[in-house]
Amino acid sequence: MVHAMTLRLIPALTVLLVCTSGVWAAPAKHPKPAAEPPPVTVEGLLTQAHDAVGKGDTELALRLAQSAIVADPARPSSYVALGDIYAQAGQPDYARSYYDEALGIDPAEPNALKAIATLNRDHPENTARASQ
Repeated sequence: MVHAMTLRLIPALTVLLVCTSGVWAAPAKHPKPAAEPPPVTVEGLLTQAHDAVGKGDTELALRLAQSAIVADPARPSSYVALGDIYAQAGQPDYARSYYDEALGIDPAEPNALKAIATLNRDHPENTARASQ
């Protein structure tokens, strides 16, 4: 009788073993850690500043460009970008000061030279003051 009962249990035990073998063999699945945010770069900050200007958020654009200067104070393009934001905001004196900073780093910085020429053309009243 024991022998007959054992024979009847073998198929059931086999099914149980097959159904649970995947649990034993498969490695535990852990959720993947959240992706690391990309590193903050000067280029990224300046791109975000440009996008903010396009959306009309001058305050955010100014902060992002200022952050780019803090991140790499030796990069003239950051000063030019900040000057451009001030120029677009109708503040030519601030714009000129940042263009001058860019030229202090690189006297041949073409974007700063072009921007100052534009300021001189569009705001001649400020040209005399700037040259003093």
